[in-house]
Amino acid sequence: MQQILQHQQVLFSILSAIILFLYGLSAFSAELKQSAGDKLEAVMRKLTANRMTSFFVGLVSTAVIQSSTAVSTLAVSLIDGGVLTFQGAIAIMLGSYVGTTLTAWMVSFKLTGIGPFFIVLGAVIGLLPWRMKMFGKALFYFGFIFFSLDLISDSLQPLKQSQYLADFLLYTNTPFKGILVGILLTAIMQSSTVVTGLAIIFVQQGMLTPEASIPVVLGANIGTTITGLYATLNMNHTAKKAAWCNSIINILGVMLLYPFMSPFTQMVLELAPNESLVVAMAHLAFNVCLVTVFLIFLKPFVRVIDRVFGV
Repeated sequence: MQQILQHQQVLFSILSAIILFLYGLSAFSAELKQSAGDKLEAVMRKLTANRMTSFFVGLVSTAVIQSSTAVSTLAVSLIDGGVLTFQGAIAIMLGSYVGTTLTAWMVSFKLTGIGPFFIVLGAVIGLLPWRMKMFGKALFYFGFIFFSLDLISDSLQPLKQSQYLADFLLYTNTPFKGILVGILLTAIMQSSTVVTGLAIIFVQQGMLTPEASIPVVLGANIGTTITGLYATLNMNHTAKKAAWCNSIINILGVMLLYPFMSPFTQMVLELAPNESLVVAMAHLAFNVCLVTVFLIFLKPFVRVIDRVFGV
């Protein structure tokens, strides 16, 4: 009975830490959009004249907001409002794929310890007049994100010897199963950042092999596009087309890489200076290759999508 209670306590500790992380991501994104949302939309209007500037808008916005889902959804909303072109929105989404890799690098370098500093700094700045107060809230939640990641890492410690976790992680023993696990977890948690962060923490604690973590992260890339599909249910045809395009790009990317998964994994393992950096390096390498291909062939790709889905 005592062992069951201990397992329940560990489980609820992990779930609580993950919920706090999701809350931190959501609140951080909301605070930034509230304080700079109109400006962000204005920037998107001005700087989306060509695919490269659109790409960098998506990259920088995602690196700042820490949510590729939020940036992609905003891009789709701007299409629905007639502010953004279909091609511009796709380029922004491509930029978001690269921007979202920043968190993985911070976790890999174990920079999550900066969380308490930004929480305190944000709380202090939050006592100042209104404009600074909004900035303070954003800093507070930025620190909250990484503080909760540390909580996740600490709460996972007792599970190192858990047979239940070992059995679950066995599902990642092939690339195909690993991709499915990544898609499922991301669809449930509505955040690829959480899944990627968990994969890195599992590798750091020796609970998951670096080789098995890579397909999970690739699956998370696909899973994160599901939120965009939900968001467009009541939007116009072009917005729905952009959301589907977001999913198609990631699915095609994983399908194209899948036959070369073994040499890709081997290349990342050789390039990474340590196991802790494998996930971040694989995540970045995949997204950079994916973005490069689709930026080069963006116009013909858009023409094909227009023929399939209609203009």
